[in-house]
This record gives sequence, structure tokens and C-alpha cells, in this order.
Amino acid sequence: MREFSVPASFTVGEHDTVAASVFSHAADDPNHVIVQRLVDGSWTDVTCAQVAEQVQATARGLIAEGVQAGDRVAIFSATRYEWAIADFAILSIGAVTVPIYETSSAEQVRFVLSDSGAVAAFAETDEHFRTIEQLKAELPALRHVYSIAGSGPAALDELARIGGDVDAGAVTARLEATRSADVATLVYTSGTTGRPKGCQLTHSNLLHEMRGAKACFPNLLTKGEKLLVFLPLAHVLARAITIAAFSNKVTLGFTSDVKNLVPILGVFKPTLVVSVPRVFEKVYNTAEQNARDGGKDKIFAAAATTAIEWSQAKASGKPGVLLNAKHALFDRLVYGKLRAALGGNCRAAISGGAPLGARLGHFYRGVGVTIYEGYGLTETSAAITVNRVDDVKVGSVGKLVPGNSMRLGDDDELLVRGGVVFGGYWNNPSETEAVFTDDWFHTGDLGAIDDDGFLTIVGRKKEIIVTAGGKNVAPALLEDRLRSHPLISQAMVVGDAQPFIAALITVDPEAFPGWKQRNGKDASATVGDLAEDPDLLAEVDQAVKEANQAVSHAESIRKIRILPVDFTEDTGELTPTMKVKRKVVAEKFAADIDALYAK
Repeated sequence: MREFSVPASFTVGEHDTVAASVFSHAADDPNHVIVQRLVDGSWTDVTCAQVAEQVQATARGLIAEGVQAGDRVAIFSATRYEWAIADFAILSIGAVTVPIYETSSAEQVRFVLSDSGAVAAFAETDEHFRTIEQLKAELPALRHVYSIAGSGPAALDELARIGGDVDAGAVTARLEATRSADVATLVYTSGTTGRPKGCQLTHSNLLHEMRGAKACFPNLLTKGEKLLVFLPLAHVLARAITIAAFSNKVTLGFTSDVKNLVPILGVFKPTLVVSVPRVFEKVYNTAEQNARDGGKDKIFAAAATTAIEWSQAKASGKPGVLLNAKHALFDRLVYGKLRAALGGNCRAAISGGAPLGARLGHFYRGVGVTIYEGYGLTETSAAITVNRVDDVKVGSVGKLVPGNSMRLGDDDELLVRGGVVFGGYWNNPSETEAVFTDDWFHTGDLGAIDDDGFLTIVGRKKEIIVTAGGKNVAPALLEDRLRSHPLISQAMVVGDAQPFIAALITVDPEAFPGWKQRNGKDASATVGDLAEDPDLLAEVDQAVKEANQAVSHAESIRKIRILPVDFTEDTGELTPTMKVKRKVVAEKFAADIDALYAK
């Protein structure tokens, strides 16, 4: 059994904390614009000194309200400036932040607030506020609910007023009393395979992540760079990269308006984008669809092929003269427009949360925006491996973040340990014991590690499909290939205990109108109306044939079923980071799966 370890190039001291940089920045660089805040449609500069002042005022208010070190305080909100301020304020007084996704149901909110024993909560909207208020009778520990952007008093202003008589030294004393070994946050897993579990991440865990990220991206996480945060801050990836960027004086912007992301990117002009693969897929698929609708599909296809070939040539040696010339031509015709969709100044991106795939990785590098794909879980404080600025292998999830180790079990399950790995689940010793062997954490993912230490994720143990013939099939590769087609939104491969592999397919609602127009279909026809349409089936079948080229005959998809509706977070089939909840889909569309195997 091979083991890989990368020593830390940094240290985490006993008294180091996540929130310390808020006040050190204010002292050593008070006028640096650390945030650009969206106010009434305009980006407004916020300096280090102003952030520190607001964090301290909010922290004093929490102290006045009786929040003690170690108490849990929830944030039930979409990504926004106030989220970060509340988080830093909570951490500044030694309390523990408990994020809750803004899309959570009342039952999910009740569980997290009850299980964590939260004594206070920040609620973004009136609806969020009412949800918590209606649950208070069931939550004896919960004493205070603060409204961020509802019709009541604004939380930060209200807490500043409440804490007006609390001495500023009280916050300093709390911060100095906090240790790196103390729990900083309880991040609840999304619960795709059962009841959510609260991952206890310490200040040390997060600091190892922050400082490890800096070691991997020294020129991206530095003063003068800009990062727009649009993923949910309740997700560990967005949270970790936000505090890593802040600690390194990257200028941050916050938005949850993903539907208008392209125009927002165009104004904010980030130099770095952090996202999940589905967003990168959508940018690519939208560009391809627009090219088709405009009759320029052949030009786009040639440009995409050139970008991929150029990136592959860069990886294996040097692109030839002809390839360089083609690349330069398409850079003027196509690639510049794609970079403009990311704001025009973006030169790199970080992807996590799900597999990106080599095809997209090579495409974006060929376009001029290298995507540094990484791998991690909530239990590893976000990334534990990542491709780095000076060491990239497209298609892999990179090498270890410094200060960590990994090895493969007998069944190729990835086991990890190190500075970013959590210590256990909140109030759940049995689940904690189940995922650790000695001090090695079982990730549940199957991996492969090459001689250079690059990790590739093969699939998830619990998602491996075993056909009636005994063939083990990892669905992720097929699903990634299917989603690369501009007409396909989501795909879920099925076939456990069945004679062959099949797939449920959903159609992208943004691409569907253009497809209908090009193929002479009734503009008012729904996906359900055309689910058996020969032209639609033929196009999806072609995508299936291309996906099947990546696997053996026994693993290939034999039948498909086009569903009448797309998977969404609102309807419960997707997590907030756009992962398919396989159990939910299997239950909701059981009749469709049965139909695939009906004789």
C-alpha cells in the first residue's frame, strides 16, 4: 500500500485563529479595499479598517446578548457581504458558526438548529426569519434571531446598537483566549445519503486549508487580485476560499444572483473564479448553443477542438507552428468572447465539489483560463488535493495540499489524514468511529494515484453500480460525458442488479427553445411532449454513443429515458452545489427506471 505525504511549508500556532486577520489587516493596511460591496446596483469600496470596525461592532453586540465562547450561532442566508461579517464576528468571540443553506426546508432548519443547540441565528429574509420564529418553541436553546435583510431592524446595525456599551477590549480578550484547536464551525453535510452530520472544523483545520491554498496559489491569492464569491457560503468550498482570499488581501465581492452572473462578472471583473463544474459546463454549453443558433456551430466546434489539442500539446511538450497559428486565430474569433463571459480579466479558476473532466479542463486552458481542479470533502475543510499554479495535470484532482497525507485502501478507497482533516462529527461518536481507522479518514471515494502523486477520483463507493452480470460500473465518467452535450442538463446512470446499464436524461431548458426552432418543432411543445420525438432521441443517442466510447461494452449505456422535467434544487433532486441526489431521483422516478427494464 503506497502512502503519499507532503510536509507543511508553514506552521499553525497555538493562538492562531481564523478571525485574527480582520484586525491585523486594519492595523497594517487600513485603507486597502478588501471588499467591494453591491449597494443599490453599484459596487462600493469597503476598506480593511471599515470591515474591522463592523466586525467588532457586531461581535460586541453578540457579547451583550450573552453569546459565550463555544456557543453555536447559525447563519441562514444566501451569499452576501453580511454573511462574511457575521461569520468573522462570531469567530472573533470564540463562538462557533453554523451555516444553513438559504434553500433549506423548515425540517432541515429545525434539525440543524436543534442538533447544534444554536443559541442565536441570523436570518436573511422575512421568510427565513418566519421559518425560524415558527420553530422556536421546539428549540429551547435558541434565544435570539436577527434579520439581515428583512423588514425588521438590520442585524448588523441592531447588534452594533445593542453592543454600544460593551468595551472593545472584550472582543480582543475573547479572540486572544481562542485557541487554534477550538472548534470554529459546524458544517452540516448535505444529507444526500441520510440525515446530515455536523462536521466539527477547528480554527487549525481552516488555517491549514487557508495557508495550504496560499502555498498552492501564491500569485492568485495575493493583494491586487479580485474574487467574486457566488457559491453558497454555507458550502465549505466557498467559505474556505473566501477566508483564504481575505487573509491574503484579495479584494472580495459577494452575490447570490447566479441568473445574472455574466453581467455581474462583466462589471466586477474578477481575476479568479471559484466554482463547481456545472457552472463551467453551462458557460461552455451556452456558448456552443449560441453558436448553433447563430449558424456558427462549425466555427465553434473547430475552435473547441483546437483549444483542447493546444492544451494537450502543452501538457506533452510544445504545440507545433500550425497548431499555434490556429490557436491564435481562434483566440481572436472565439476565445476572447468566452473570457469576456467571465469578466474579461479572469485568468484562472478553481473547481471543486464534483468531477470536472479532462475535456473541459483542456478546453478552458486552451481558451486562456486554466482551471485548477481539486478534491475535498466537508470533512477535509474543502480541498485536500489540488492542481497548483506550477504543477498541473489536467484530468486529475492534483497533489496533496501541504501538511497532509493520503493512501489507497485494499479496495482503492482513498484514505486521508493531516491538518485539514476534521476530528469528528458533532455529538455523533458512532458515525465518527465508523469513518476512521486509526487516524486515517475513509473518504468513501475510489481513487488512483500516479507515480508523481497526482490523484484521480474514479467514483464513489456507495455509487458503484453492480449489474446482474457482476460488472462494477462507476457512473461519474458516463454522466460527465453526457452533460457535456449542450442539450443535456443532467444525467443519472442506473442499472444496479439489472442486466444492463441505462440512463435518465433531462433536457436543458435554456437550450431547448433553440433546438425546437432549428428542428422545426412547435415552439409551445414541452420536453414531455417531445420525449419520444425521433429527432430529439437521435440527438441524445449520439451523445450516448460518444459517452460510451470512454467505457467497455459491458459498462456502456444501452437504453435512455428522457424525463419531462429537469432536476433542480427547488424540487429536491440537486444539492445546493448541483450534485444529483441519487436516492431522491431513484425514488421520484422509479416508474421511469422500471420502464427502462420492462420487457
